[in-house]
Amino acid sequence: MVKLAGKEVGEIGYGLMGLTWRANPPSQEQSFKAMRAAIAHGANAWNGGELYGSPERNSLHLLNEYFTKYPEDADKVVLSIKGGIIPGQMVPDGSEKNVRRSIDECLKVLDGKKVLDLFECARLDPKTPLETTIGTIAEYVKAGKIGGISLSEVNAQSIRRASKVHKISAVEVEFSLWATDILENGIAQTCAELDIPIIAYSPLGRGFLTGQIKSFDDIPDTAFIKHLPRFQPDVFDENLKLVKEVEQLAVKKGCTPAQIALAWVRAHSGRGGLPIIIPIPGATTEDRINENMTKVTLSKDDMAAIDEILKRTTIVGGRYNDAAMAFCDL
Repeated sequence: MVKLAGKEVGEIGYGLMGLTWRANPPSQEQSFKAMRAAIAHGANAWNGGELYGSPERNSLHLLNEYFTKYPEDADKVVLSIKGGIIPGQMVPDGSEKNVRRSIDECLKVLDGKKVLDLFECARLDPKTPLETTIGTIAEYVKAGKIGGISLSEVNAQSIRRASKVHKISAVEVEFSLWATDILENGIAQTCAELDIPIIAYSPLGRGFLTGQIKSFDDIPDTAFIKHLPRFQPDVFDENLKLVKEVEQLAVKKGCTPAQIALAWVRAHSGRGGLPIIIPIPGATTEDRINENMTKVTLSKDDMAAIDEILKRTTIVGGRYNDAAMAFCDL
C-alpha cells in the first residue's frame, strides 16, 4: 500500500502543470476528461501549482471548477500544490508574509471544494531561513487548514533541517531515466532514512522519453522545454541516443517507450533501501492518461539491460539553465 500524507494513493500520480501552464491550454472539457481518466485509473495523487499559469488562471482555478462539477471526486484525490513565489513571477519568496499569502490564496481559490492535502514552496528562498518558511507552513498544518508539508527541489541537508522543524510528508524532485541524480546525491537515501515518499516529476523526461520528439524542430516554439539545455540543437542528437535505446526495449516488450520509462521509475519504489517513489507524469488527453496508466513490469534482465544502457549513455546539458539550477540545490 502506497500512502501520501497518510492517505492511500496509486503507484502512479498525475501532474497537472500542462493543463494550465502553456501558451494554448487545453479546453476545460478536454482537461476534465483527462482528470476523470486519472481518477478512474487510480492516479489520485494530483500535483498542481499556484505558479502553473497566471494569478488569474492556474491549477487552483481549474481544480475549483472540476470539483464543483464532480464533488464526489474531492475525497478521492490527494492534492499537493506548489506556491511560495512572488505572484506572477518565477521568483521564490519564502518569507512568512508571502507564504501566508500563498497558502491563503490557494485556499481562497479552492473555496472549500477540496482539501489542500499538501503545500510546498516551489523552490527555497535563499534570502529566508528554511526554518522560517517551514515553521510558517507548519502553523497551517497545526491549525488544520492544510494536511501536510512537502518540499520541492531541495538537497539532502535541507530535507534533514526541514524535518527537524516539522514532519515532511513528501519531497518532490525530478527523477527519470535521464535524471537519475537523486540516486547519487543523497536525496533518495535521506528520504528513505526519514521515511519520506518521493514525488518524481517529469518521469518521462518532459516528454522526451515518449519518443514523440525526434528533432529540435519538433518542439513548438512556445514550449518551455525549447529553452532547456538538454534540448538544444548542439546536444539533441546525443541525448536522443538514450531514447532510441529505450524504444528498442519497448519493441521487445510490446509496449511504448513511455511505459518503459514509468516502469523503471516504479521499479525503484521501496526497493533496495530506497523510499516510496510516486511518478507524476503530466498528460492533457484521456488517451495519454490511458497509456501512462497501462503498467508494464520490468524483469531483472530488463533492469540489467537498462542499467547497461545508462552506463554507456551520457546525457549532455543541465536539467535547467545555471541560474535556475542554483535554486535546485538549496
